[in-house]
Amino acid sequence: MAELLAQRCFLSSRSGHASLSFSCEQRKSPAFVALRRGSFPRIEPSRSSFGSSGFHGRRLVVGAPRGKLLRGCASSVPVQMTLAIGKSLKWWEKGLQANMKEIESAQDLVDSLVNAGDKLVIVDFFSSGCGGCRALHPKICQFAEKNPNVLFLQINYEKLKSMCYSLHVHVLPFFRFYRGAHGRLGSFSCTNATIKKFKDALAKHSTDRCSLGPAKGLEESELLALAANKDLSFNYAMKPSLFPSPDDVAEIARASPKFPVLATLSDTQDSEGKAMVTAGR
Repeated sequence: MAELLAQRCFLSSRSGHASLSFSCEQRKSPAFVALRRGSFPRIEPSRSSFGSSGFHGRRLVVGAPRGKLLRGCASSVPVQMTLAIGKSLKWWEKGLQANMKEIESAQDLVDSLVNAGDKLVIVDFFSSGCGGCRALHPKICQFAEKNPNVLFLQINYEKLKSMCYSLHVHVLPFFRFYRGAHGRLGSFSCTNATIKKFKDALAKHSTDRCSLGPAKGLEESELLALAANKDLSFNYAMKPSLFPSPDDVAEIARASPKFPVLATLSDTQDSEGKAMVTAGR
């Protein structure tokens, strides 16, 4: 009956509203009476049911009635759908192990190397747009899984370009090995084709050993370069020299002229050279 009502309805375009017309037989039918009482599901005709009627009014939506069905009053029920899409991981975030960490800043790198103690640390320099880095990443994750005592630090070149420049990293993928008081053990570039270089270095430096001093971390020249580029801020104290400079000798002589001043290393070398020239003559 509902389909018959939808097919036999006629629409008038007066003031943009839709009206329904039925015959006397249809009005007396039980389905029509139930429809008027609101106990029958409301079915409104769609635009395709009208054919070429020329109706351009509001959108008609099929839905269950809410309360009484009012004659000549068409309403639409909006339906809102929410589609939840999970965040996809980037390729360098896939397959990470518990002993793998992404470095966020230069200070984070310094602290990670110092806090590692005697543990072997492998610093992996990569770029999000590097095809060789992406192809090598799954194997690096496998090495990290098989060597849980080794710390793998990842440095994204795109995020920390200034720091990579200070550390003289100009080719990717690039690796550096650090351990305890020895500091940097080696550095090299490696791809899938030369993965044996990485395996050999890992087997060589992953043997158990004990350092006699604190972890060294980065070289002094690298720390100074990071501080010069404002990637790292710290108070650096120069190590005392075994031999005083000529300026220090002159300052000591002016402060205490009564005491003899020892000759500097350069003065001693000059006097020895003059003696050798004289003996040669």
